[in-house]
Amino acid sequence: MRYARSYPGPDGESHFEDVEVEFTPVPYVPRSPMVDLSASTAASAATFVHLASDWYGDWYPSPRRQFNVTLSGAIEVRVSDGDVRRFGPGDVWLLEDISGKGHNLRILDADDWYAMLIPLAD
Repeated sequence: MRYARSYPGPDGESHFEDVEVEFTPVPYVPRSPMVDLSASTAASAATFVHLASDWYGDWYPSPRRQFNVTLSGAIEVRVSDGDVRRFGPGDVWLLEDISGKGHNLRILDADDWYAMLIPLAD
């Protein structure tokens, strides 16, 4: 499994990179086969977000380090180095571009967009 990460570079621009999640088989469910789990990432909460289909966010850095999991709808995100990614249902994006120019975001179709934001612990 992979997810996208946006981060600020030393050039002051935001960039994307792909992060590969490593899994380890562990006994997690009693009397059941092993379950592949990743390492935990400390989080402080979970919040649902809704953006109407006509919403557009101009350039902004993320207000905090957080995972964004698209639940329905689709968005297009441009980081300030010009790279563009699309995120649809099930896609995971780690926002770490909390400084610099950041990114912009627009809804891709006539459907509203719903996601879960998971702020990460400091």
